[in-house]
Amino acid sequence: MKKVYMITLLLAGLATPLMSQASGSDEPSLKGRAAVLTRRMSETTKLDEGQYLKVKQLNLRMLSEVADIKARFAGTPAFDEHMAEVQMHYEWDLAAILWPRQMAAYTQSKLNVTAFNGR
Repeated sequence: MKKVYMITLLLAGLATPLMSQASGSDEPSLKGRAAVLTRRMSETTKLDEGQYLKVKQLNLRMLSEVADIKARFAGTPAFDEHMAEVQMHYEWDLAAILWPRQMAAYTQSKLNVTAFNGR
């Protein structure tokens, strides 16, 4: 459970430092974070244009769901369960978009980041 939570937070937080100049509204911030996250994923997985657009929408939806869960369930026992559910749906939807070799590259990059952060 800790690993799923860590991966979800990693995905949600990857773009935060680059978006520090975003306005007070969450919507522009979420869109910017989704764009940065998608760009980074595209570098790793070599997305084509259609995949890029689909993954960007998926990332925006995931970041929105994570923000909603943080607002509604922070500090409650249900928090980890809801975060794990979002992560599971994200991974499932991503696997439907990516080719097998791209999914393998994504999984490997995620493992590398998790291993680096776990030290």
